[in-house]
Amino acid sequence: MSSVALILLAFAMSTDAFAAAIGKGAALRKPKFSQALKIGVLFGVIEGTTPLIGWLIGYSAKGYVQAWDHWLAFALLTLLGLHMIYEGCKPGLDNDPDNAPATPLFKLILTAIGTSIDALTVGITLAFMDVNIWLAAGLIGAATTIMVTIGVLVGRVVSRWLGHRAEIGGGLTLIVIGVWVLYSHTL
Repeated sequence: MSSVALILLAFAMSTDAFAAAIGKGAALRKPKFSQALKIGVLFGVIEGTTPLIGWLIGYSAKGYVQAWDHWLAFALLTLLGLHMIYEGCKPGLDNDPDNAPATPLFKLILTAIGTSIDALTVGITLAFMDVNIWLAAGLIGAATTIMVTIGVLVGRVVSRWLGHRAEIGGGLTLIVIGVWVLYSHTL
C-alpha cells in the first residue's frame, strides 16, 4: 500500500471520531485547546491501538485465506465504507441530546472505543496486505488526534451543517481503497 493510500486510510478512519468530536464540541461551552487536545489524544490512542489488535487477529488467520485475501480486504473495506455512509446519512444525529457539557471520562472512552471498531476491522484487512502495521496504526492514531482536536474546537460552529457528512466522505474513501486493493491484485 502506498504512502498516499495509508494517509487517506488514516484520515478515513478518523472521520467517525471527527463526527463524534463535533458533537462533543457543540455541547461544550467554548472548549479550550488543552481540553480539545486531551480528548483528541484519548481518541487517537484508542484508534491507533485497535488496528494493531485487528492485525494480530488477521495475521493469525492469514495462512487460511491468503488465496482470496484481496477479496476479503475489498469486502471488508466496502462493507465498512457503506456502513459509514449509512450512518452519515441518518437524520438528526449531528445534534445528539446525550452530549453534556461535562462529559465523564468513562463516556469519552466508550465513545472512542465505539468509533474505533472500524479501525479494528481495517487492522484485520491490513494483515493480508504488504503494510507496515506500526506505521499504519501510528498514522491512524495521529490523524484521529488531529481530527478530534479540530472537531472539538469547531464543533460549536459547524455541527449543524457538517457533522456526519464527514463520515460519508470517510466511507467513500474506504470503498475507493477497497476497489484499489482488488484492482491491484487482479492485474
